Amino acid sequence: MQKTLNRQLTTLPQRPSPLNWRTVWGLLFVASLIWSLHLAGVFQGDLINEGGWNLVWRFITATFSPDLSLEFLQLTLDSTLKTLAYAVCGTFFSVLIGLVGGVFSSEIWWQSVSNSKLKTQTRSRAFLKLKIQPPWVVVRGLLAIPRAIHELIWGLFFLNIFGLDPLVAVLAIAIPFGAITAKVFSEILDETPRQPLMALLNSGVPPLNAFAYSLIPQAFLNLLSYAFYRFECSIRSAAVLGIIGAGGLGYQILLSLQSLRYEQMWTFLIALILLNGATDFWSALLRRRLGAPSRLDLNVLNLQGRKQRFYQKDPVVQVSFLGGIVLVIFSFWYVQADFSKLWAPRTAQRLAGVFQDVFPPDGSQLSQLFTLSAQTLAMSILAMAGAGLGGILLSFPAANNFLLPGGIFDTGRRSSKPPSSKGTATLIPAFLRGARGDLRATAVLIFSRFLLLFARAVPEPIWALIFLFVLFPGILPGAIALGLHNLGILGRLMAEVTENLDERPLRSLKALGATGSQVFLYGVLPRTLPRFIAYILYRWEVCIRATVIVGLVGAGGLGRLLAEQLSSFDYKGLLTTLIVFLALTFIVDMISASVRRTLR
Repeated sequence: MQKTLNRQLTTLPQRPSPLNWRTVWGLLFVASLIWSLHLAGVFQGDLINEGGWNLVWRFITATFSPDLSLEFLQLTLDSTLKTLAYAVCGTFFSVLIGLVGGVFSSEIWWQSVSNSKLKTQTRSRAFLKLKIQPPWVVVRGLLAIPRAIHELIWGLFFLNIFGLDPLVAVLAIAIPFGAITAKVFSEILDETPRQPLMALLNSGVPPLNAFAYSLIPQAFLNLLSYAFYRFECSIRSAAVLGIIGAGGLGYQILLSLQSLRYEQMWTFLIALILLNGATDFWSALLRRRLGAPSRLDLNVLNLQGRKQRFYQKDPVVQVSFLGGIVLVIFSFWYVQADFSKLWAPRTAQRLAGVFQDVFPPDGSQLSQLFTLSAQTLAMSILAMAGAGLGGILLSFPAANNFLLPGGIFDTGRRSSKPPSSKGTATLIPAFLRGARGDLRATAVLIFSRFLLLFARAVPEPIWALIFLFVLFPGILPGAIALGLHNLGILGRLMAEVTENLDERPLRSLKALGATGSQVFLYGVLPRTLPRFIAYILYRWEVCIRATVIVGLVGAGGLGRLLAEQLSSFDYKGLLTTLIVFLALTFIVDMISASVRRTLR
């Protein structure tokens, strides 16, 4: 018996070593955070501009007296419709680009073309022997360039080509978002179960038809969820493009802020918040009816267990489908973009002139570029550290199944079953459930969601300009602005992770007598934290691109140098700065991908 016991003890798995990649990444994060704080001057003091508090107070008090005159409301409505139309047109083209690019950049497509997974693997090994990348790797590499450039930079580029035409805003959204959508769509297609597709291919069905009848329907809900998420991002980007004169709410907000007309500014901000809130509500309601709860599935490789429900007679689905078609038609009519400029001879002449002006790039400022790159990286690290922490803290009270009666943290034990929240990201169902139960929990839920909505609805440059009232120019106001905006996005995405948790383990813990805090610590946090970190890393990739827009308004980093080069028509130096910025973006993308692989 002693020998048997010793044999059992020797077969026990060893405790994993604390020196692993997760520990290394954690230590590197702490070191980079301290370095970023030092670079931002937090430890040196002299950060506050005391003379700006008066402007901040005027901005806050104007909240209670927005301009509601009829003439001004008509201007607000026109600006809102213009922002919405830009977002719809940009999303329409980005989804088209994403579908085509997603198929051709997916590994499964090239496996289908070869009509055999084994043949494709053999070809891949042959490509490696010849030092040639597989086709999908080449396509993904080509798509990495347009998505690495922020839509505001695209807008400035097209502004020089087409002038002040609505086509500028549409293309500035469509091209980078199309490349981003293609990347995500390709990952969704590659992670979708392949058995039905392979069965059709083995039956002799052409690859395109096999895709259309097997893989696309399987992945439809995931593609639709991400398309809605990209539409929400397009609304925010359309507002940002107003800074360069594209019109819409962003342009009007910037004018009101620069002229210190805060009452008018708050009217535009309220309109922007309502537009974002309505889009969020529509997206959540439709996804709930279709059974697609999450906007964005990151760090989840097995999508096979997701139930797909199609309500062909559901009025919400029917109205959404018809309303979407009408909205697209209306948006193209309202924008009145001149697409003939794309193939006009004058456009080709201007493109040739731009290329003559930017080549060869000027490398005389490389030392300054490295310094500004460090500032840009530090700005993004500080922004995402604050956004990640704040998003985690606000995501739980913003989740339907956390504080409401029967929820995870409900200590009253009125129900052992948390409120059903599969697919619910809407405010009204939560409010109705809370009205019958705990009003305080409902108030916390509504307040948390409003904070997240307000934070993400206000564009990053507007946040940066507000904080520049009381902070001296540098990377700190830019980091705070980026952090607040991303906090709103991360908090909402993280709340959906909590809402979509499997309820059975949580009910089991409650049945065993666990308190709300114990259920949270042992049942919720271990299952949500890896997804939270994955979202933070994903938004870090987006944040490093967004540093350029807060830099354009004076928040420091490479964006500030870009603004100076644009104003002085230094296009050769501008190209060099963009090349350095692209390199920095690719480095951040590689680090983020490596950390996410470690978490898996």
